[in-house]
Amino acid sequence: MTVTARRAARVHDLHGLPTEAAIMPRASGENFAVAGLLLGRANRDHLLAIYGFARLVDQLGDEVEGDRLAKLDVLEGEVDRVFGGAPEHPLMQRLQATARACSFPRDPFDRLIEANRRDQTQVDYRTFGELRDYCRLSADPVGELVLHVFGVATPERIERSDDVCTALQLAEHWQDVAEDAARGRIYLPAEDRARFGVERADLAAPHASRALRDLLRFQVDRARTLLDCGAPLVGTLGGRARIAVAGYVAGGRAALDAIEAAGYDVLPGAPAPAKPRRLALTLKGLVSGR
Repeated sequence: MTVTARRAARVHDLHGLPTEAAIMPRASGENFAVAGLLLGRANRDHLLAIYGFARLVDQLGDEVEGDRLAKLDVLEGEVDRVFGGAPEHPLMQRLQATARACSFPRDPFDRLIEANRRDQTQVDYRTFGELRDYCRLSADPVGELVLHVFGVATPERIERSDDVCTALQLAEHWQDVAEDAARGRIYLPAEDRARFGVERADLAAPHASRALRDLLRFQVDRARTLLDCGAPLVGTLGGRARIAVAGYVAGGRAALDAIEAAGYDVLPGAPAPAKPRRLALTLKGLVSGR
């Protein structure tokens, strides 16, 4: 069924969508929800509204039982109502207030939903270009919305933000190689696996092989390069926007450092950065502007 046909057949039914109570308690532990007291209560609430939507759409694409495409269609209907009606899901009601206050564009929400539709049919990526295109749907929209929260979204800043967000998404993929493989998904591009001699079976081993470690070192360096390209965004910002974006950049750098510190052996579990390391990198970014 085409997207147009699914929209025409969409049933206005929120049954089966995760509740607000199932989504928001995880906010305090997420890189996306670094919004603390320094960002101000209004900004914090707006960022958490974006977080709630991002987590909701991810759960529909990754975790819920049943027809995920149908549930994503229901969520798309709720987005329709956010921008021209009365949404029923509590998270979407929260999002509507934020969307109005921050003059959000519609497109980032459509791209996030499309990323999770793609997850239902594509479980492997042939090239890094394909994976980068997926990140434009699954990660970059979040950064654009964050810039709108602070009223600082410009084409140049969004371009820098896209590099940061793609790097953050790549860092998460490299941390979660084992978890993704257990779900039948592989984000390490096939062309790179072939180049380094990594087989699918290597991703299910207790520990990373030398070939897989070499591949992950290459991918971590690739993500760092993207992060470095986007990091000067911090220097174009001031006040609370600067604090927030510096925190996101620092989170990405800390995650990549944690993978390196683990010797690129991510298979026993996702290497987690220490909070003091992230704080130190945030302060460094605030001072240097990148």
